[in-house]
Amino acid sequence: MKKRLLALLLLITPVLTFAQEVAEKGLDERVNDAFMPVASAWEGFVLTSIPIAGFNVPIVVILLVIGATFFTIYFKVPSITKFPMAINTVRGKYDDIEGHEAADSAAVNVVDGDIVDTIRDESQEGEVSHFQALATAVSGTVGLGNIAGVAVAIALGGPGATFWMIVCGLIGMATKFVECTLGVKYRDVGEDGTVYGGPMYYLSKGLKETGVGGLGKVLGALFAILCVGASFGGGNAFQSNQAAVQLSSLFGLDGGATGVLIGFVLAVLVGIVIIGGIKRIAKITEKIVPFMAGIYVLAALVIIFANFSDIGTAFGLIFEGAFTPMAGLGGLVGVLIVGFQRAAFSNEAGAGSAAIAHSAVKTKYPASEGVVALLEPFIDTVVICTMTALVIIFFNIDGGNMQSIFAYGGDGASNVVLNSDGSVVGGVDLTSMAFDSVIPGFSYILTIAIVLFAFSTMISWSYYGLQSWKYLFGKGKTADLVYKVLFLVFVVIGAAATLDAVIKFSDAMILALVFPNMIGLFFLFPKVREEMNKYVAAIKANKK
Repeated sequence: MKKRLLALLLLITPVLTFAQEVAEKGLDERVNDAFMPVASAWEGFVLTSIPIAGFNVPIVVILLVIGATFFTIYFKVPSITKFPMAINTVRGKYDDIEGHEAADSAAVNVVDGDIVDTIRDESQEGEVSHFQALATAVSGTVGLGNIAGVAVAIALGGPGATFWMIVCGLIGMATKFVECTLGVKYRDVGEDGTVYGGPMYYLSKGLKETGVGGLGKVLGALFAILCVGASFGGGNAFQSNQAAVQLSSLFGLDGGATGVLIGFVLAVLVGIVIIGGIKRIAKITEKIVPFMAGIYVLAALVIIFANFSDIGTAFGLIFEGAFTPMAGLGGLVGVLIVGFQRAAFSNEAGAGSAAIAHSAVKTKYPASEGVVALLEPFIDTVVICTMTALVIIFFNIDGGNMQSIFAYGGDGASNVVLNSDGSVVGGVDLTSMAFDSVIPGFSYILTIAIVLFAFSTMISWSYYGLQSWKYLFGKGKTADLVYKVLFLVFVVIGAAATLDAVIKFSDAMILALVFPNMIGLFFLFPKVREEMNKYVAAIKANKK
């Protein structure tokens, strides 16, 4: 392990020199300017829109909403009917039907976290527990979208956007249920117990079963290519960049050399985790995710209880604004679109990325992980996004004035103009100000949360990208090492540079994943019902 880590560090070292030159000579700006036309064209293609009620709505958002609505109806509202089963599965109530047998701790031989005598059995069942798979997937979705994205949605769509975010989160739970069940059903398991899964596998293998194997191969390869690009950009460089910016801004540090240092430290920490594969990633995320989510939710609850007298007013604004928007917000359709778009981008239901993490679960019943996965949009959107929205709405209430700090509605800009002094702040800054108004100094804690969000997102996306890389280039150790080195290189460059165009290009790849993935889901959703029936039958049989 130490030799492998040292090798990675030696390979990263030359990148520090390059990153330093980027920071000092402005090379990043020249690269950014040259690449911007390509990035803009790609983003425009992915976000191709059609006019609805005077609004240009991206086709990808329409596809997500239509698909989620269909799956919700077809599977009889699993966000409600399967919720108790999901909780029970995560807490291990049904573990006895999985066939996991406890070993005598005094008589087993443990090597690198594996019980030697059970490695063969594990190869048939997976690598991580239900909770670890959920934690890994949640860490890949919970992030700046919950902090900055919600602030933008509320500022532009008003409090009513919160209602539609919640609705989108609830129907998105059905999409996660479908894609993650398929992820487990069609995964590959190596002789050593390593699991290879995700949309690229259920697209190629699943569609072959339906008689369209050629289409499945094309869609599987397309998904893998897009996922690799997304892992380097939106799932990596953007995260390290935002962590570096937040730390530099908070402590008043120089962005150039400081970015290089921050990027190097992050690369070392990420490298230590990703070298160990999904088991180590799962062990880290199962600790980080509850911790960082706990800090954020606890702070939000403090603010909610501090504004207890305004809770009725806040929810009144949310429900009233959802159906009777304030003047200047573009009407009901405008508010609905803002809420749905931010929720869809936040929880990534339909993108298929989470299915890669969930595929590694230890289970004999694919649907068991499908019901666990539906908790992900609930945690991400229904709980965390709603709490962020309430904090911002409270911040903007002063007595009878419901817009005391800033006016709801706008021209679609990503920044919010504060009426009090005319200053302009971004989404993260608005959320930070809202928390600071009740908990002085919380901006420092929020910075820690952002860094943890960024770190956990990077390690989760490293796994998503690696699985896609292996699908394209083989499952050998060389391919594995090449990807991990490239990933760590992008951690450093992302923190040191201002490559907006590159990040815009790769971030759009995350949304582009929706197209091949949703096509596969529409072909394969009947298989999910079959797996669900098997799991329910096993639970009922076990109760007798």
